[in-house]
Amino acid sequence: MIKMTGVQKFFDDFQALTDIDLEVPAGQVVVVLGPSGSGKSTLCRTINRLETIEEGTIEIDGKLLPEEGGELAKIRADVGMVFQSFNLFPHLTIKDNVTLGPMKVRKMKKSQANEVAMKLLERVGIANQAEKYPAQLSGGQQQRVAIARALAMNPKIMLFDEPTSALDPEMVNEVLDVMASLAKEGMTMVCVTHEMGFARRAADRVLFMSDGAIVEDSDPESFFTNPQTDRAKDFLGKILAH
Repeated sequence: MIKMTGVQKFFDDFQALTDIDLEVPAGQVVVVLGPSGSGKSTLCRTINRLETIEEGTIEIDGKLLPEEGGELAKIRADVGMVFQSFNLFPHLTIKDNVTLGPMKVRKMKKSQANEVAMKLLERVGIANQAEKYPAQLSGGQQQRVAIARALAMNPKIMLFDEPTSALDPEMVNEVLDVMASLAKEGMTMVCVTHEMGFARRAADRVLFMSDGAIVEDSDPESFFTNPQTDRAKDFLGKILAH
């Protein structure tokens, strides 16, 4: 579903991604871990070309990602993305935030888009908030709207870039629960997160990044019980000690 080959990414002189080769089959849940500045978010953002790349190729569902234009927009519409900040439109109601994409991009009729939106808001547990505005919701609720909005496009892949790091601790689980249920339903997912419990519970595969490279790629059990590199051991030592 996702194939990255020889991907290099620079910010001026700084190399943010080095020789990234990655294949993610349909239905796999990949959690990307690593210290700050290791390239996790950059990796996530290159998958739908929010960040350009200097070298290499990226394919989504067998199609090469072009650099720009209508074809890119078409492929991008199949890739849902949920960010750290919820990026909801403050002047639109929750329901209108969710229906906007399907109507504009998928050319869905308003009545059908409303129906889809209500089903998805029900699914993420906030159908009763549909007529409210983002500012009237808690952070956890806003992030669940952001997930519903991404799902409304009926994506083939969902990318999550630290979706819980801006939330108060008691709101984290309500978002992770929605993500875990998506994982169970077979959504192809790439999640950048610091939530180790989620990684253990929901991931099929853990990638550990350091200095812009993928240095470990294994199943959660192996990674957490027997990391192969000193960098991963050091990282886990610091995180799991708390």
